[in-house]
Amino acid sequence: MSVIRAFVAIEIPVLIQEDLIKQTSRLRQTLGDDLIRWVPVQNMHLTLKFLGDIAASHLDFLKQSVSQIASTAIAFDLQIRGFGSFPNSKLPRILWAGLYAPAVLNDLQRSVESASVKLGYKKEDRAFSPHLTLARVRQNLSTSQIQQIRNAIEQFQLGNIGSARVDSIHLFKSDLAPAGATYTKLFSAGLQS
Repeated sequence: MSVIRAFVAIEIPVLIQEDLIKQTSRLRQTLGDDLIRWVPVQNMHLTLKFLGDIAASHLDFLKQSVSQIASTAIAFDLQIRGFGSFPNSKLPRILWAGLYAPAVLNDLQRSVESASVKLGYKKEDRAFSPHLTLARVRQNLSTSQIQQIRNAIEQFQLGNIGSARVDSIHLFKSDLAPAGATYTKLFSAGLQS
């Protein structure tokens, strides 16, 4: 049986991605690549649902589900602004840019979550927290290296990047490799105008 690692997401426009890279360039220089694994610009997206490993035979069901959800959702704008870390600033593991959107984003994510659970995929335990992952802190760092990261992110501020129109959702596959993940769009469905 063929298996695909998949997720449902919203794409971020290239201009917004490039602006994020520009605004985070000083932080990237300060922290470098030894402490942080930066997300390639083309991989920046807003995950609505990580499905994990799925049977390739389930793709048609997922496409139908994504199409149905999109047909009832209304296009909207989201703002990219703010910066933080998960789980918190004292123990940073993920560096992120914040996303602000109308309630329709939460409704859209809940619809995707509900539909995926009906198809047999695991329900997400964590509350939906819209963000763009910018970087992941490398594992097994010393206390002083973690402190160096904390100091850098405490001094960093990300201004208002701008807004992006969300008019579609996408089903992606993720291929893992030592150099990082490669994402391939499998299917797209437009939202109502």
